[in-house]
Amino acid sequence: MEAEKSDIIERIKAEINSSPVVLFMKGTPDFPQCGFSAQTVQALRLLGANFKHVNIFEEPEMREALKRYSNWPTYPQLYVKGELIGGCDITLQMYHNGELKTLLQEAGAVS
Repeated sequence: MEAEKSDIIERIKAEINSSPVVLFMKGTPDFPQCGFSAQTVQALRLLGANFKHVNIFEEPEMREALKRYSNWPTYPQLYVKGELIGGCDITLQMYHNGELKTLLQEAGAVS
């Protein structure tokens, strides 16, 4: 059991570190399966961000483990340069005040 837990944590870390910007979301960017995921994708796309997504519906083990790993109970979860930024509310707030654009530029995710 412990080996399985460490496996999933390693997979989570690998996903988070696989791209400067990673969005754990419900569905895909083209077919989001919740309004919060859709709004987060829209903010990233409006800024022209390059980002990787992980559809948590296709990763049930990761879906539960990530909540504990991040200590964040809901989805989507946006990571930039390996750090949890937050969910939809925080992402949209940062989008509106310009912080998200700056953060994405610093991460090299916006051309």
